[in-house]
Amino acid sequence: MSSDTRLPDADYVVLGSRIALGLDGGFAVAVPARLRLLEAAGAREPLMLSVDGQSPEAHAAQRQAFVDGGHVPDASRVRNLFDELLAGGDWLARAGEPGGRTPGVVYRTVQDAGHRPVAELPVFENDPEWHLRDANVVVHTPGGDRVLRGFRGLYIAWLEAIADERRTAAGDPDRLFVVVCESRQIGEALVEWDDPRVRLVHTIHNSHLPAPHDDPSAPMVGLWDRWLRTLDAYDAVLWPTAAQRDEVMARFGDPGTFHVVPNTIELGSEPDAASIRDPHRVVMLNRLAPQKRVDLAVRAWPAVVAAVPDAHLDVYGDGPLRDELQGLVDELGVTASVTLHGATSQRDAVFDRSSVFLTSTAFEGQGLSIAEALARGLPVVSTDARYGPREAVGDAGVLVPPGDVEALAGALIALLQDDARRAELAAHAREAAAAFTPEAVRPALVTAMHTAVESPSRRVR
Repeated sequence: MSSDTRLPDADYVVLGSRIALGLDGGFAVAVPARLRLLEAAGAREPLMLSVDGQSPEAHAAQRQAFVDGGHVPDASRVRNLFDELLAGGDWLARAGEPGGRTPGVVYRTVQDAGHRPVAELPVFENDPEWHLRDANVVVHTPGGDRVLRGFRGLYIAWLEAIADERRTAAGDPDRLFVVVCESRQIGEALVEWDDPRVRLVHTIHNSHLPAPHDDPSAPMVGLWDRWLRTLDAYDAVLWPTAAQRDEVMARFGDPGTFHVVPNTIELGSEPDAASIRDPHRVVMLNRLAPQKRVDLAVRAWPAVVAAVPDAHLDVYGDGPLRDELQGLVDELGVTASVTLHGATSQRDAVFDRSSVFLTSTAFEGQGLSIAEALARGLPVVSTDARYGPREAVGDAGVLVPPGDVEALAGALIALLQDDARRAELAAHAREAAAAFTPEAVRPALVTAMHTAVESPSRRVR
């Protein structure tokens, strides 16, 4: 592997709050894809870590799902803080200092399988900054109770233990440890970790803009507001699109750590030439959640089916709005031509029998499903939402203003009625998708990591 595609020598982990297939949408696909990309670029057995408090049985099932789906090479690469907290170990005995609960704070007790208390965790009801509070986390060890500075202290103690494992295995006490933070709450919690042997790299998965997600000068609120104030603390920040990077840079300044590193897809083989596409079948594949605005596509459909009577809209995916969307389909009288199928494990087969991919999303970080559809040779009709569709679609689709039902219907009708135009767009689809393959993205990731590793930590005082 040439030096320009090989990571600097260090240990690498990707870390999210929760990473669960079927629960976390495209995020749960993008994070293990980054793990594989790190390994392909030379990382030695990188790990995928999470800190959510589900049961060990739930985590075991999730790990197996990642393995069965080909997302990770084996289950040992997927580890969870609470699994290892319940298992105990020397890392807890070394953590923190002797002490007890913080007065005036409500606690819950974490017990192991034998109902023995393992830890006392502070509880902050309806507090969006719970992960930044300093109330003691208490861990029970054979040598007595020890306390850590809130959840961030617990996170850092666990990560330090993993880093020490890796350094011991490598025989190098100064070996660098690179943590790729995949969740903003995680990044916020780690910005005071000032070990000079640690580098924090932060990824972005969604738009930072508040509703209606189309004004780059809108006042920041909530988690994004807090997170953007920590920008200078990361050794590299990986943006999925140039547009979002540029707008953040223009507004908040350039710390010299920004890199455009999209999430990746596998291009796969050309669709079977013998497969039969339905020329009037439109497909959507996304969570049925407010962000995706599937209701706009449904509202556009009466006009579409009036102009193209045999048109059909297949919606794949599940989520909290499924019943509401089915009610809208019924209300608009399009039950014969719109089907909510739920989740599918046959994505490519679904794409291969369709002729147009549709997304009416309100906002995105990148929109992986667009690239996945392009890889199957599908032309795309998409809202021109911040961020992602414009950089993904290129010459292989049509963009319409976000929220414009009439424009959405018009674009679909025009494309469904024009076989030559569909074929022209489809001819560019796989070329557009190729920009998101691991081979295409790897050099940008490697450059970002070299920049992070070869400079001193930005948190060392």
